Amino acid sequence: MIDDRLPLALEKIEISSDGIIAVMHPAIDANLSALPKERILIVSPLATICAHFEAQGYRVTAKVSELARFTASVVCLTRARAETKALLAVAMNQTDGIILIDGQKTDGANSILKALRSRVNVGGSISKSHGKVFWCDGGSDFKDWAVGPALQKCGFWTAAGVFSADGVDPASALLIEALPHSITGRVADLGAGWGYLSAHILTRAAVVEVHLVEAHDMALQCARHNVLDHRASFHWVDAIKWAPSNKMDAVIMNPPFHTGRSVDPTLGRSFITASARLLKPQGMLWMVANRHLPYEKTLMAHFSKVVDLGGNARFKVLRAERPK
Repeated sequence: MIDDRLPLALEKIEISSDGIIAVMHPAIDANLSALPKERILIVSPLATICAHFEAQGYRVTAKVSELARFTASVVCLTRARAETKALLAVAMNQTDGIILIDGQKTDGANSILKALRSRVNVGGSISKSHGKVFWCDGGSDFKDWAVGPALQKCGFWTAAGVFSADGVDPASALLIEALPHSITGRVADLGAGWGYLSAHILTRAAVVEVHLVEAHDMALQCARHNVLDHRASFHWVDAIKWAPSNKMDAVIMNPPFHTGRSVDPTLGRSFITASARLLKPQGMLWMVANRHLPYEKTLMAHFSKVVDLGGNARFKVLRAERPK
């Protein structure tokens, strides 16, 4: 964890005594006490992480202004190599001093270290707690590593680091097949991602509003490319905490079920609980999930009727009616 490696690195390097220190994509449980809090800017596309650090008194932002300059940067590796390279491109371009790169070996620390060494002088490297921290000076041209939203062969815009970045998720495609054309009124797409479900639900003329609720800023940026209908609204917020002014007629979702690399069914259960809170008394929830995930008990606790609409060997499609 960065908690173990960051203090060791700071013993070997010198950071200017003033200026902003950007900390890019830290984990929600990252301990940054080795750095001066008043100088830190947390950069994360996740509304959940930004809210967490903001509550602790940190400055936060979803994305870096092109005009911002940093005395130093800390880049935390992500699971997506292309996303990590894009972060490093930003750090290299906008950091006047040293850049620290930290991450677990399972997140490609060795691979990124090797790639950096082929282009710049890496000042040092420390291995600890199944990961590495290493450092180099900012200012080098890494524009070829910079990537953002792009139009894919599937016809939709996606970006590195967002869910199903390579194309349409098969579970979402299965849910689309099950959704009736009779859906009307206000619809919420919880965990909307880059907007695949919303784009399809907006083909229904009787739908008057679709709210794309998504915690990942980059995914929502992609959704704005993919969903151009005037009936769509975009909300960068944790779906579990979203509180609209009006109740919904329907909720659609393919909820997340991972925390890091670990399967975490409590995420999906929380989405179900949120759906029941958001719906009108006669409202309906339509969802798809991996077949092994135990959601039925939670659905029955929060809805008067639950219907298994089938699916395939990998996924199940469920409809829940009349929230309790």
